[in-house]
Formats: sequence, structure tokens, C-alpha cells
Amino acid sequence: MAVFRAVFSGPAVVAATLLAVGCGDMSASRSIGQLPKDVKTLARQSLSRIDGDLKVAGLQKPVDVIRDEWGVPHTYAQNADDLFFAQGYVMAQDRLWQMEWWRREHEGRLAEVLGPAAVERDRQARLLKYRGPFDDAEWTSYHKDAKRIFTAYANGINAYIAQHGDNLPVEFTLTGITPEPWTAETVVLREPAFGDAVSELRLAMDVAKLGVKEANRRAAPDPWDDLTVPEGLDVSLITDEVLAATRAGGGRGQALPRPEILEKYRKLLPTSSALLLPVSDIHDLGSNNWVVGPSMSPTGKPIVSNDPHREVSNPSLRYIVHLNAPGWNVIGSGDPPFVGVSMGHNEKVAWGLTIVGTDFQDVFVEDLNPANANEMIYNGTPEPLKVVTETIKVKGESPRTVALKFSRHGPIFFVDEVHHKAYALRSVFTEPGTASYLGELKLDQAQNCKEFLELAMYWKANSENLICGDVDGNISWQASALTPHRKGGWLGRLPVPGTGRYEWDGFRAELPKEYNPSRGFIATANHNINPKGYWPPVVFKTTNTLPYDRITRILQVIKPGQVFSIEDAQKLQRDVYSLRGAADQAAFRGWTAKDPVVESARDMVAKWDALLSVDSVPAAIYITWRRLPEQSASGAEPATSVKHDAIEAGLRKTIDKLTADLGGDWSQWRYGRVHAQAYPHPLLKEFDLPTVERRGGNGAVGADGATYREIIDVSNWDRSLTINTPGQSGQPESPFYGNLLPLWTNDQYFQMTFSRSAVDAHAAHRLKLTP
Repeated sequence: MAVFRAVFSGPAVVAATLLAVGCGDMSASRSIGQLPKDVKTLARQSLSRIDGDLKVAGLQKPVDVIRDEWGVPHTYAQNADDLFFAQGYVMAQDRLWQMEWWRREHEGRLAEVLGPAAVERDRQARLLKYRGPFDDAEWTSYHKDAKRIFTAYANGINAYIAQHGDNLPVEFTLTGITPEPWTAETVVLREPAFGDAVSELRLAMDVAKLGVKEANRRAAPDPWDDLTVPEGLDVSLITDEVLAATRAGGGRGQALPRPEILEKYRKLLPTSSALLLPVSDIHDLGSNNWVVGPSMSPTGKPIVSNDPHREVSNPSLRYIVHLNAPGWNVIGSGDPPFVGVSMGHNEKVAWGLTIVGTDFQDVFVEDLNPANANEMIYNGTPEPLKVVTETIKVKGESPRTVALKFSRHGPIFFVDEVHHKAYALRSVFTEPGTASYLGELKLDQAQNCKEFLELAMYWKANSENLICGDVDGNISWQASALTPHRKGGWLGRLPVPGTGRYEWDGFRAELPKEYNPSRGFIATANHNINPKGYWPPVVFKTTNTLPYDRITRILQVIKPGQVFSIEDAQKLQRDVYSLRGAADQAAFRGWTAKDPVVESARDMVAKWDALLSVDSVPAAIYITWRRLPEQSASGAEPATSVKHDAIEAGLRKTIDKLTADLGGDWSQWRYGRVHAQAYPHPLLKEFDLPTVERRGGNGAVGADGATYREIIDVSNWDRSLTINTPGQSGQPESPFYGNLLPLWTNDQYFQMTFSRSAVDAHAAHRLKLTP
């Protein structure tokens, strides 16, 4: 078993005393006009009640919220309106600060609180946002009662804000930021992202630099396609400047200034305290899922496993919830804005998801009218661009006015005035029903895996491999996303002229899917899922990395006809065997380094078990060598193509780096020390959680980004397992702020309690919300 090792970058803030006594309404302990002695006391005072009875305006009937010992809220309501109202209220209790930033990023309102550095980010978010109409085509795509559900959810959030207006979570108090009321329209905000359009621009630049054949050879598309440059596209005009326009404001991963702390609270912070820039230690993203059918399951019923990989953050991107009311009984995880359940199970079916990568965004290069920059030429005829003027409020400055332009194909993100070209993004996120993950609401009520496939057609974004197992023993899969049908003989790999020859012509009705395949199981891991002969593909992957991909390892472990249990699923989710490392070892064998110190390192890598174990010294040496610029530049090329002298020189650099970073004692060169995960609080280092040493990652099935895992036993829901990290709550000083971090660090799980008896047996806090 792995050992929980923490490198403290700040105090652990899990309040054990609160676990012992419960969290009552702490606000009463604050004296009006009197500052607490420190920022942690302030945080503790901002915690809201999770025990006892609490009157909440807007409910029709009482609702029970039972938080189990791991912090999962099990919500029992007597009608759907109260259920989703309570979900909104509970989410605001635990994640309101996170939800505030999700909202501001998607609405393009960061500059209001961060200042001029966020203006370009805001401009791009507004350029890419969904502008309606908010009609039945939008609402009913998610669920027949979606508008009512989203309104109830928003009302629950608003009830919490109104009830705690003078004692909001500590981040609001420290910064003076005030959350605004939510609406149903807030819930369906779209992601301001370019997606695969960026890949189109990069490939076009490679074609301009290398030629069509060489650029395509290096791209190694899977499935293979003989790349053709669309007629009329001048790839030489697509430059770094065009590409940079997709990263306006630095892009979503770029650091921005932190909100300022109000003057009256600065005295609570030590002089050494500083606002932190975002810290991310992401080594690999992606996801794994698989479902084994009755013939391979020891229970005779399907077992569904899923570990989607995303950013490792504090608070977690995921939140686990159980929703129970007439017509609803579903448990699992979701993403912001956290309404419903995105992956988990109800009483009949279990499901999970991984990203497909469906290409549903394209770049159109518009010809502008040289005589009028607000007109484009379409089918030989000038037509006006739409111009929308918006005002962006800026902290510390006067508001700025921006003019946003749109062609018939979408928002224009770059204008080449010299060549009279405009680059527009065509995206499914401008279509009705494409708010990310909200197609989940229909899946939450699916009754079997066949119906699941039908309902999965309404899952329009993001693109997901949705796998299913049901109580009748069926299994299924679909690559779900709103997928464009392209007219004009192009596949979406390169930008196209917006002259009228190349267009989207509706959306595809037949997507890749399976139902009870003869092999007895289904597995996906962000690989090429296009069935043989399926053309045009919904996505292109690359053959460059296939020998080392997670799907290759998964298919080595899960084989048709074998019994595959819950314990086997746990082992595979925690599998840290490096296919790339094992393949590269051949380059370290059969020769001797000239330098005896380097020879020791070479010998250790050559004899390594290829496991990225937290205590492994050879794993640390290999990964540090692999990260050298000269190795990174080689991309997917096998190390066997590297000459021995070059490997020896690289190992010398590796030893020097590890000695400088970790000291001269090789026994302390643990892999975990070069593969650590930080958990900075989004605002103050006083609320940081420990940095932990991790196994896996770097391409292993046991990946870094698996912040949420589920293994679901369809034969007995209460035997299902899950994990989230670092905790369910984003509120510092909550008992559930970092309580799950030790479990996650050691690749452990907790019980996903579902039956009322199991929930009661593990209940830690009981809150009754009453009208």
C-alpha cells in the first residue's frame, strides 16, 4: 500500500473538532464590528449549518439532507421542485465561491473584480457565448422539465445567498465580492472554448512550413486520411498571430491577478502571506471507463468503472451528490454548475464517461469586402457582418466598450486587414441544447441501456463516450455529441474558405455505438473509437502514441471471457505500469556507460520494473530523463532510436538535476518527489492543503487527473465505490474541505451508499430544510 506523504506548503485545514461536534450555525459567534483574531477563525465563522432544522423561504415541503461521513449529501425531497431547490442550496453551502468564478468566466465578467488584466479574457468569453434564443428547443433538449428544474436550482442558490448575505463564505468576506442572483439562463452558460479549431490552425501552419505530405505524416491521423487542402485556402496566411487570437487574455489556463483583500482584513494575514498565482501540476489528462457484462462479472450483473481525468484543483472540479424524490433516485458526480448527476447510477442503470474529442468546431476564413470591413463576400455577393457592442466593467478603471463581430458562420476572432480576411469560429456551442453535461438529466432517469442510447442522443456537449450497464444485464456505449455533417467534401481537419462551397449541413443522426457486444465488455480511453468502415470519422486521433496509450494497457488487462471483478477494477484504475517506460528500456540495455556514475543510473533504469511507484528511484530517473528538452522534442519517437552517447549525456544531465533538486543521496530520489501534486487555495496560502507525492501519471492508466473515480456494482448498489479529492466542500475549515485527500493519495475509495439503510448507517450530519 502507498504511504500518504505530504509536503506541507501550508497548514492542513481539516477541522477535526468540527467533525466531533458537528457544524452548527457558526455565524452567531461573530460580534458585529469586531474582527476575529485570525483568518481561520473568520473562515470558521462563515460555515453554515449542516445539522438541525433550518427554515428556508421558497420550499414547498420539508427536505432532508443527510451528509455521510465522507461529506456526500443525500437529499430526500417530496417533489422535484424541492429536490433541485435543495440541490442548489446545498451546492451554495459547499461551493459558492467556485460557482461564482465559473459564472464570471463564462459570462465574461472577470474584469469587474480583477481589473484590466482580465479584459481580453472577458471579451473573448462574450464573443463565444450562446446568445439564444432561450426557447423550447433549448430547454427541452436537456429535459422536458428543464426550465423548471434549472429555475428551482437557481432559486435554491439564491435562497442561500439571501439567507447568508451578511455571512457568506470567507472568500466573499475577504474580497467584498457579492454574488448576484442566478437564473435558469445562468445554468446553461456555454464554455468559451475553441476546441479542435486550434488543431486546424496548427495543422495549416505545418502544411505551410512542411508541405501537405510531411505535415500529414507527422500528424499520423487515426484513422488515416490523405490530407487535402480545401480549394481556395491560402495556408501561408495562417500565422502565429491568428493562433494567438484563440488565446486572448492568455487563455483559460493563464494566471490572472487574485482579487484584492479588503484593507480591514489584511491585518489578519501574516506579512509573509501573498496572493498566489494558479498552481497546476497536471502531467496528463484524459479518462478511462469500462463496463463488463454478465458473462465476465462474478455477480452475473454488469460492473461499471469510470475515472474521468481533468485538472487537479482545490476545490475539486467534481462534486458527489445523491438526489431522491418521486421520479428521481440518482447518485454520482457532476461538474459546474452542478445540477443533476453527470456520471453515476439510478435504480436501473449505471454509467460513466470519457471524452471522445468529437470535432464539432471549425474555422471559416471569410473574404472581407475591401471597400467595407463590415461586409463579407458570400457566393460572390457582399453581405453585412453583425456587430454587437458590449460594455465591460473594469475594476479601477472606466468601463470599456468592445465591438464584437459575427459572420453567418459565427464569431470573428481575428481580422487580417492586409489580406482582407476574417477568421470565424463555427461551433455547436451556438446551437440549442449544448450547455455542457446538462444532457445528464435525461440519463438520470433512464430505465435500461437501450433507452440510455436513445436518450444519449440529447447529450450534445461535451463529447463523451457514454457507457452503460443495467440491472437486466445489458451493456451499451455511444460516442455522444452534436456532430456536424459537413457538405463540400472536407473532414474538418483544416480551416475552410467561408465563400459558400464548404458548409455544415445539419447534424449526424447515426453515431458510433454498441449494444451487448460479443466480446462481453466495452472500454474507452480517449482513443480512436470510430468503428471499422465508419466514415467520415467523428474524430481523428494519432497513431504516434498508440503503443503507449492507456487503451492499449487496458486491453492487455481486460480480455474477453475472463472474470473481471470489482477488485480487478480497482487494480486497473490504480495500475501504474508505464508502457512507454517499458518500451524505452530497450535503449538502456546491452551496453555500458563510460562514466561509472552514469552507468549506475543506466543499470537502474534497465532493470526497473516499469512501475511508476511513489518510492521508485529508477522511475524518478527515467521520468526526469524523459522530460529533458531533447527527449520531449522527440515526441512519440521510441528511445531505441537514440544513440548510446546521447542517452549517456542525457543521464548525466538527469543526475545533475536530481542532485540539485533532491540532494546527493540517491535513496531519496523517490518518484513521488518529482511527481507531486499541490493543492493551493484559490485565494490565500493560509488555506492551502498539503502537497502530496503521487504514483502513476505520465501516461499510466492510474492517471494524475483521476480526481473522481467510481466502480459501480449493478448487482448491489451499496457495494459500489467512489472517491473525490481533496474533499466535497470548498469552504476552508469545513470538516469536508480536505478529508478525502489521504484516501485519494493512497488510491483508496469509500462506499457509495445508496439505500436509505446504508445512508443512515453512515450518516454524520442531518439537516432538515423546512418551508
